Amino acid sequence: MPSDPPPVLRKMTPILQVDQIEPSLPFWRSLGFAVTAEVPHEDRLGFVILQRDGMELMMQTLDSMRADDASLAPERASPTYLFVEVEDLEAVRGSLVDATLLLGPRDTFYGMREIFVREPGGNVVGLAQPIADR
Repeated sequence: MPSDPPPVLRKMTPILQVDQIEPSLPFWRSLGFAVTAEVPHEDRLGFVILQRDGMELMMQTLDSMRADDASLAPERASPTYLFVEVEDLEAVRGSLVDATLLLGPRDTFYGMREIFVREPGGNVVGLAQPIADR
């Protein structure tokens, strides 16, 4: 008996939950992301979309989430962990602003040289370069 094909998925975009968006923007801009949409909430940003080279991420404040639909908003922001493969880890590391180094650099068993940083919104970003590319 043939099974149905899986549904078509077009895109997946993480939504980072943050208390405030503005402190995180310099970090993401240092990685080359640009704000392509922004929605104010009260006296500051409540939601933004950032894009770069076909990559996209969204950030939304908890206050904005609660105002939109309280059933979707957690009591506190839960950090997201993102893993980003890069071409030149040292160049990326040198360009970062407002990031706290948490781990690395280290070489992994899966063939990557990587660092992990915390951006101002509390989210953890792993940046990794294939070791063969060094």
